[in-house]
Amino acid sequence: MNNQQRVVIISGASQGIGAGLVAAYRERGYGVIATSRSIEQGTDPDVVAVSGDIGDPATAERAVRAAIERFGRIDTVINNAGLFDSRPLTDFTAEDYEATIRTNIGGFFHLTQAAMPALIESGTGHVVSVTTTLVEHADARVPAALAALTKGGITAATRGLAIEYADRGVRVNAVSPGIIRTPMHPDEYHATYASMHPLGRMGDIQDIVRGVLYLEDAGFVTGEILHVDGGQSAGH
Repeated sequence: MNNQQRVVIISGASQGIGAGLVAAYRERGYGVIATSRSIEQGTDPDVVAVSGDIGDPATAERAVRAAIERFGRIDTVINNAGLFDSRPLTDFTAEDYEATIRTNIGGFFHLTQAAMPALIESGTGHVVSVTTTLVEHADARVPAALAALTKGGITAATRGLAIEYADRGVRVNAVSPGIIRTPMHPDEYHATYASMHPLGRMGDIQDIVRGVLYLEDAGFVTGEILHVDGGQSAGH
């Protein structure tokens, strides 16, 4: 155990933005607790896989326990796990609602709550959550009421927690992406999604990774919703 090595917990870590964040934090020398439903332990001893549903409080508790047992500390929590479903409001089922609330809101709440004592103890704790610009810039081409409902809650909680924990040394921020080129979005929709951004393209995973790393380094920034959205939030 190296108590000087900084440690991050990343949810939704098995693919897409989450996998990009795991790689980026390892390049910086962090110990990583990587959690998702499907993740498996790899060969890097400084990446500890915790498989499970982040909407289950037990998964959050296991991730926090793994960080303390393996590394002795937690410095950053990244709430990246999330469900996104673009459908008209009346097409959502009760099961869709429950699943989205469980993952997006439950995952954020349980992991942040479980890790907070260790983040306070670190003296420079940091929480970063991934939301969506559709919370603030609705677009009829991508109806997303459940995403807006749940990610909007995270946006509000980010500001609230930033103030609640400012005097205990914990910063709380969020990155608000536009539509990012990940396995979630089929190729046939890419042209439409690109046209939704004033910069004329979808975002890349590394665009979001760089946004998170900026917030990691920005010690005087808290309560910030960093838009990495190709100008989407500014309008058209």
